[in-house]
Amino acid sequence: MENYKLILRGDLNQHGYLYGGNLLKWIDEYAWIAATLDFPDSSLVTIALDKVTFKKSIKEGTILKFVIKQIKTGNTSVQYKVDVFCLTNCQKDMDLVFTTNITFVNVNRDGNKKRLN
Repeated sequence: MENYKLILRGDLNQHGYLYGGNLLKWIDEYAWIAATLDFPDSSLVTIALDKVTFKKSIKEGTILKFVIKQIKTGNTSVQYKVDVFCLTNCQKDMDLVFTTNITFVNVNRDGNKKRLN
């Protein structure tokens, strides 16, 4: 699955660069959408993000491309790889600016793990 995001002034810190927390929020949201489409009868919550390392600075007006791929499925959890590329307003277009693996677990109404549907 792919998503795109235009970086706006409200996404930036006092130095004019993207807040890292905003990028992590979008990664969580877009990967959750992919997982929910793959497992529509599940109630998925985020349990882990692997290594969080910001590789490049991102400025206002940049368009980011999020590429989300399912890489591992367990009994109760599913993991996705998320690569974020800089499409415009970058030192080099299509630069990989961030990558991580994100894991979701399926839970019941009480918050306990249950098998993926």
